[in-house]
Amino acid sequence: SEIPADNQANLEATIRRSLEVGINHIETARGYGTSEMQLGQILPKFPREKLIVQTKVNPVADDQKFRETFEQSLQNLKLDYIDLLGIHGINNAESFDNTMRTGGCLEVAQQLQAEGKVRFIGFSTHGSKDVIIKAINTNQFDYVNLHWYYINQWNWEAITAANNHDMGVFIISPSDKGGMLYKPPQKLVNLCDPLSPMVFNDLFCLSHRNVHTLSLGAARPEDFDEHLKTLEYLDRADEILPPILSKLEQEAIATLGEDWVKTWETNLPPWETTPGEVNIPVILWLLNLARAYDLVDYAKKRYNLLGNGSHWFPGNKADQLDELDLKQTLADSPHADKIPQMLAKAHQMLAGAEVKRLSKS
Repeated sequence: SEIPADNQANLEATIRRSLEVGINHIETARGYGTSEMQLGQILPKFPREKLIVQTKVNPVADDQKFRETFEQSLQNLKLDYIDLLGIHGINNAESFDNTMRTGGCLEVAQQLQAEGKVRFIGFSTHGSKDVIIKAINTNQFDYVNLHWYYINQWNWEAITAANNHDMGVFIISPSDKGGMLYKPPQKLVNLCDPLSPMVFNDLFCLSHRNVHTLSLGAARPEDFDEHLKTLEYLDRADEILPPILSKLEQEAIATLGEDWVKTWETNLPPWETTPGEVNIPVILWLLNLARAYDLVDYAKKRYNLLGNGSHWFPGNKADQLDELDLKQTLADSPHADKIPQMLAKAHQMLAGAEVKRLSKS
């Protein structure tokens, strides 16, 4: 009753449009506000066998609470079963243990599967590559939702591991988390020509056969149109992508310097062992994107999640550098002398109001 009628009508029109163009994988989560309830007013109108519905439930210490939360999701969606149930956020040791321990959330999901309420079980993650690979290598999951796109290729090893276990690979939010590509800076538009940045990124992801599904995040029926342009290029990706990839790399080198581009990540400390839990790799990555490709708005949004993103986007900003001694933690970096100044530059360029994750706002 609190949802404006035009909002709900727009959602239904968007779902109808997705099915018209052959997109039948609908993904939501218990933590996405009213999403499940709104979809529950729409999905039963369509032939059930034509839909692939995915929802996600956070792993918690209380396995009964996990089951109750899932049952609420099923009720919200007004469905008899869920095609894909994702353990939502295997991001760290605690969420891994809540999922995998004897009597944990995975066992509950498997019980739901035996009851016919779930077809396949996977997990979503914003965690480190090591955590993701550890979960994949349990060989207990059918698919994984993770981050991987042009500007963030850190999880390729995890994708390879998933392929080795015959798991589906679902890319989380490549247009938004991949650079807010629905409103790209002009510099990036020029570098991706003759494709739009969004189509370039879609093609980059789908040209790797290890990747199976992209989340499009459509907010209106017409939002599918730009993504669908990607399909006409799939057979020619080997011809179309290399010149664009070359332009992007050359621009990064011209802006940042070849030595920095090729070695900036070498021997950087993880945020957990860094004084003040400063997330040095992420901060430098965001600074690189802002400087090389003018992705300043994107970098600001992500930077200001630091310190406020819990295990979904961990570590802190570089706002206390005067109080921290980073010399020892950076000792093995080839850029040890330069990095403190780079961190200060990043904070000066990107700091602003704190940002909350969608599910917290």
